[in-house]
Amino acid sequence: MKTHCFHLNPEPFASIQSGDKTIESRLYDAKRQVIQNGDSLTFYNRDDTNHFIVATVTQLHHYSSFHELFTSQPPQKFGKTSIEELERQIALYYSPDDEEKYGVLGIEFDLSRPETKTL
Repeated sequence: MKTHCFHLNPEPFASIQSGDKTIESRLYDAKRQVIQNGDSLTFYNRDDTNHFIVATVTQLHHYSSFHELFTSQPPQKFGKTSIEELERQIALYYSPDDEEKYGVLGIEFDLSRPETKTL
């Protein structure tokens, strides 16, 4: 079992903390290709890295585009937002060229034993 770290803006961090968001969306690049079911995820609040949440990977969803990912999974798993807003937000971080080159990954996780901590 490996631990993978993610730095999130305050809004998606809060959405995970509340249990509203249970899938994290990323490129399927070399860094994410090593993630496996059962691995541990540590989500850090980008504005205050002393706050973090620990979760467990339960399922991996591979797609060729973020649009495919967002439309193939129940929207509530991505937090309280629309597909259009998800696509707008993800475009701030990943280019269409990178999306085409690597594909995308939806990392589904479980917070049944959430550990939200402050250092």
